Amino acid sequence: MADSSARFAAIAQAVVDLQPRKTAQLVQDALADGIPPAEILLNGLARGMNRVGELFAEKEFFVPEVLMASRTMEAGFELLRPLLATGDAGRLGRVVLGVVQGDIHDIGKNIVKVLLEAAGFEVIDLGRDVPVQEFVRSVRERQPQVVGLSSLMTTTMPLMAVVIEELKKQGLREKVRVVVGGAPVTADYARSIGADGYAPDAPTAVREIRNLLP
Repeated sequence: MADSSARFAAIAQAVVDLQPRKTAQLVQDALADGIPPAEILLNGLARGMNRVGELFAEKEFFVPEVLMASRTMEAGFELLRPLLATGDAGRLGRVVLGVVQGDIHDIGKNIVKVLLEAAGFEVIDLGRDVPVQEFVRSVRERQPQVVGLSSLMTTTMPLMAVVIEELKKQGLREKVRVVVGGAPVTADYARSIGADGYAPDAPTAVREIRNLLP
């Protein structure tokens, strides 16, 4: 276990250090030694991205570093993807993800995407700074079972409520479940805006989405 912990820490640090080749090699070595892919993802790659998010919040990292960190994580995840897949992509359902308009902080959303895909969901990633009508259009055209809304700023959080209200106006709300998350979001806030679920972190988001589906 101690050896696994050291390996996870090294993978996480390689992500933080923005070293895609090293990250991929460390992931490959961990796989060769029999460490389960899901543990490598959660305890290594996702842990590294969580640290990147903290550095961004502390203004030690900026957008270019965050984008590079995402690419670094992806280099490791590409090795895990085929091993994590437990069936055809989308077999568990379709999920639309996006960061609400005015917010460009998408690290958490990116980790949720990776974990959902690994679990067997089809993910439609709308990206960051997504207008309300883009969420509505995606629900109408792509017919997902779940929409995931993310915000890391108190100033953009109200847009989550606007998305939900617009889905109601368009007659789409009853056709989709809405899960919200992000640093300033709370379970109480999620209930107050009529969301179906709340997730404080990426692994919880996957469990919450699973639980909301029949």
